Amino acid sequence: MKQKRSFKIGVAGTLLTVGLLTAAFTTRTASESVRVMDRPDTESTNVNYVSYRAPLRPLNFIKLPVGSIQPEGWVKKYLELQRDGLTGHLGEISAWLEKDNNAWLTTGGDHGWEEVPYWLKGYGNLAYILNDPKMIAETKTWIEGVFASCQPDGYFGPVNERNGKRELWAQMIMLWCLQSYYEYSQDQRVIDLMTNYFKWQMTVPDDKLLEDYWENSRGGDNIISIYWLYNHTGDAFLLDLAKKIHRNTADWTKSTSLPNWHNVNIAQCFREPATYYMQTGDSAMLKASYNVHHLIRRTFGQVPGGMFSADENARLGYIDPRQGVETCGLVEQMASDEIMLCMTGDPMWAEHCEEVAFNSYPAAVMPDFKALRYITCPNHTVSDSKNHHPGIDNRGPFLSMNPFSSRCCQHNHAQGWPYFSEHLILATPDNGIAAAIYAACKAKIKVGNGKEIVLHEETNYPFEEGIKFTVSTDEKVDFPFYLRIPSWTEGAEVRVNGKKISVKPVSGKYLCIEREWADGDKVEMTLPMSLSMRTWQVNKNSVSVDYGPLTLSLKIDEKYIEKDSRETAIGDSKWQKGADPKKWPTTEIYANSPWNYSLVLDKKEPLKNFKVVRKSWPADNFPFTVANVPLEVKATGQMIPEWQIDETGLCGVLPEEDAVKGAKEEITLIPMGAARLRISAFPNTKE
Repeated sequence: MKQKRSFKIGVAGTLLTVGLLTAAFTTRTASESVRVMDRPDTESTNVNYVSYRAPLRPLNFIKLPVGSIQPEGWVKKYLELQRDGLTGHLGEISAWLEKDNNAWLTTGGDHGWEEVPYWLKGYGNLAYILNDPKMIAETKTWIEGVFASCQPDGYFGPVNERNGKRELWAQMIMLWCLQSYYEYSQDQRVIDLMTNYFKWQMTVPDDKLLEDYWENSRGGDNIISIYWLYNHTGDAFLLDLAKKIHRNTADWTKSTSLPNWHNVNIAQCFREPATYYMQTGDSAMLKASYNVHHLIRRTFGQVPGGMFSADENARLGYIDPRQGVETCGLVEQMASDEIMLCMTGDPMWAEHCEEVAFNSYPAAVMPDFKALRYITCPNHTVSDSKNHHPGIDNRGPFLSMNPFSSRCCQHNHAQGWPYFSEHLILATPDNGIAAAIYAACKAKIKVGNGKEIVLHEETNYPFEEGIKFTVSTDEKVDFPFYLRIPSWTEGAEVRVNGKKISVKPVSGKYLCIEREWADGDKVEMTLPMSLSMRTWQVNKNSVSVDYGPLTLSLKIDEKYIEKDSRETAIGDSKWQKGADPKKWPTTEIYANSPWNYSLVLDKKEPLKNFKVVRKSWPADNFPFTVANVPLEVKATGQMIPEWQIDETGLCGVLPEEDAVKGAKEEITLIPMGAARLRISAFPNTKE
């Protein structure tokens, strides 16, 4: 059995290598250099794209302007489902997005303060990526409303004032919407608005700045926008403003005493110290972000899927894999991983983003993307509209798939796949290309001294081992090409134009190929996948089984029952009068087959009797359903009769290791991202 590589707990080595060129092995010919590296070379400055300018530390990877990458394969299918489903039609459903008297379109408007930018953050980027004229026009309606809201003193947007202090959280979100719009349009009004707004922020006394809960927790998002503008204008006052925002933001540097234990705040705000590190160069700030990330997973994250147990707030004693996390938490964690990847270059963040994206996020939405649920769990055996408190921190119907419900996740989910798509191909400081997160796509990117090429990535990863890149260029051009070699693979192979490279790829590092590239050049990579196992000691020594980047779950027959979305919505939900619950029903999901199994493991070779079965790729290009998933694993299980639904209506906590078990029988495991009901952390029996 191949042992699963665990993510790093300590970060001393990370701090020593961030931003430095480190080459473990190098082979050079007259026309080609191949190196194994910890990080890209940040000694150079990219001449083709706006990146962090001095005195900010250089980025290790630079995100391309939105629209530069056209996803293909299952990612494109996901974006199309978003467009045709809840994301694309939320403006017809959500009362918060009604234009009449909306706070973002009308002075003194009474709704939509937070929800509009939450939704637009993903909707707009989805529009730009798909180049959808109707969606782009809808996006511009809201963006024009933002410009129209500007006040002479520089403030923009709704005025949400409490005790003489303006709440600025919604503006933080809208700034991200504006940054994407600028990448798409180059509209100078974005630069002017942001400059004037940040000048206004400089005038706000510290005792009136970022005082409310959400804005105080999430000030790091404001800092990222400040740096974005500084990189475009170089205005020195912006760095002073970043200091001001940092000192008025909640302190996320103390990993033993967090400002709060809200799941979305943790997923979103742990990166604030690392963000500020880009200005100060203080390694303790960078280390703090790593420490918080690992603390949460040591304490509440002893579960598969990359997330942690915090239905609403992480609670001591509630760490079983039946506890879940908000959909907001999933997409914010993915965004944080992408940002941390670009800032640090650490391949761990790419790997973690994939873990959440492939295993946790897909199950949070319906296969047709027409509804989502507030909370999704690694062990999730019922998805109904009942109140499961205190098993779940929240009171109310937080487990069913409801398009009318949850207010925050209903809107904030939209960013998940668009942001993921934008990070599939990245620029590097040395005017090269990097592929750190893998999925099929076609990217237009400038390399070398401004030469635009097209890089075509073809793959069904993470369900298949092979990835092929093809370069299209009008003329030969020299640039480095970085490939992340995942930590879970052994024996990775890379070929250039059919010839195997002379340097052995190293798991958990980058392979950099620098050469003169010609039209039609191909790089083919094979990342061997094998079964591996993780043991969660604090959760009754339960185990999860992985196949490459995919974590496996019990295949459960899912029974779907439709309900009236108005009657099953969470208490603070609101919907438009014309929203049709028959067109947008709630779906409850129930197990139509037994789920209470342990895994039978061989004592010496635990996964000896597990068998991988590959199936055909789905005709509709969507692998994240029980019926479509192109990979299954046959295993042996034993039913545990005492493990049942508990008094709160949830999957019972994991049984003790010595629980009485039934007869052995064959069971089927599938990737947990395809399982909207799942057992992903199993009790185990060793034989």
